[in-house]
Amino acid sequence: MKTKSLINLLIAVLLLWGCDNTPKRKEQTYQPDWQSLKQHQTPDWFLDAKFGIYFHWGPYSVPAYQTEWYSHWMYEEGHPVRKHHEETYGSLDQFGYKDFIPMFKATQFDADEWAELFKQSGAQFAGPVAEHADGFAMWDSDLTTWDAVDMGPKRDIVGEMAKAIRKQGMKFVATYHRHWMYAWYTTWDVRVDAGDPQYKGLYGPKVPEGTFVMADKPTDPLPDAAFNQEWLDRLDELMDKYQPDMIWFDNKMDIIGEEYRQRFLANYYNKAEEWGQEVVCTYKFTDMAEGSAVLDLERARMSEKKDFPWLTDDSMDWKAWSHIANPKYKSTNRLIDFLVDVVSKNGAVLLNIPPTADGVIEQEVRDRLLEMGEWLSINGEAIYGTRPWKIYGEGPQEIVEGHLSENKNPDAVAEDIRFTTKGDTLYAIALAWPESGKLMIRSLGTDQQLLDKAINQVQLLGYDGTVEWAQTAEGLEISLPKQPVGKHAFVFKVE
Repeated sequence: MKTKSLINLLIAVLLLWGCDNTPKRKEQTYQPDWQSLKQHQTPDWFLDAKFGIYFHWGPYSVPAYQTEWYSHWMYEEGHPVRKHHEETYGSLDQFGYKDFIPMFKATQFDADEWAELFKQSGAQFAGPVAEHADGFAMWDSDLTTWDAVDMGPKRDIVGEMAKAIRKQGMKFVATYHRHWMYAWYTTWDVRVDAGDPQYKGLYGPKVPEGTFVMADKPTDPLPDAAFNQEWLDRLDELMDKYQPDMIWFDNKMDIIGEEYRQRFLANYYNKAEEWGQEVVCTYKFTDMAEGSAVLDLERARMSEKKDFPWLTDDSMDWKAWSHIANPKYKSTNRLIDFLVDVVSKNGAVLLNIPPTADGVIEQEVRDRLLEMGEWLSINGEAIYGTRPWKIYGEGPQEIVEGHLSENKNPDAVAEDIRFTTKGDTLYAIALAWPESGKLMIRSLGTDQQLLDKAINQVQLLGYDGTVEWAQTAEGLEISLPKQPVGKHAFVFKVE
């Protein structure tokens, strides 16, 4: 009797257990702490891709004057941008930054045409600035009406670009700068529209006078919990709606509470697993823990090869990130040499371009992108899918490291050679054509003992003929064709 009762009880328990239809929540892989987040691996697609494009484009493109920081400097007393603004548009109580938004109509914007151009340039990932420091969201946001669907173009710029970029087989990137928006505007100044509470949704919370500081100093006081939560909520919405393969952050993210940064990253990595995607997040300086995401530099590069993957973002225009009336564009040669140098050191390049407010990519910009694409169509095997060699290269060029340091770096010369590798193939890339008709690669001399195997073939990519070469103790000496093969960096495939 006792045994029978026990059996009946066991059956009842099993029946009750079987009737429990409560959905079991999947245990999340990543927790919001740095130790857990460091377990995330940088995906192979990023390690292989090497080159991407993004663009600064928003209401700040309308004045097209000096800088993408127009929206900030126009409110700073005594600044030349403010003087220009008041002379051109009137006083700030009558015409503020908000009044540029109806002028930002993007009438000629064509996402498919832009994405096709990016693909032709050789980019493997691309996307928009989803929100700059101005506080205007370029996507269809349910959290604010200050966005590109409710105002301005009345189009979902992020959504259209995501669809068009993926149609071209590229990975989709969204960049985010909202943390800069805290005290970006003089919201304490009731003499200007930024101090009017009815525009808080654009200009942000009222902060004490003088709160804004540069990136190398902490904001005092720091943003409150409400600002932190809004920062996080907008990011969650951005990733839920568009599932970006990469989320890129500007610096100064350290003003956001550490727990919010950790929660964002855990959300992103966990959601990516649900989507079945491998994703990348980037950060600057020490805004995230080393190893939890990919380090990004701004207008800068490494002087030596690194044992970790990294990214650098730079603008095609020496002077600004957004469209301005008098740009100073870098030469195609400079852009290609920069890409080659960065890749040889285990990095990748995210190149910014500046469309006009109407949505036009100017011909000078197009020419440079297409010339990069032409070079990559011939020499891309030395870039895509490669890994750094034992040394990054040789030559006299000395790179100055540091934030915004790129303008300090000289152009490369013929003696500057960079290396990449893929399997048993070594690529030696000369950054200029030697006038002597001979190229000496000293790192490949037998005395250097860097090669594990003997050289049996040397080819010049893009050249149908054969090149004569000889390996000596001094180096690998290559006799060149009489005329340069191409206009930019010259790739020698060493097998």
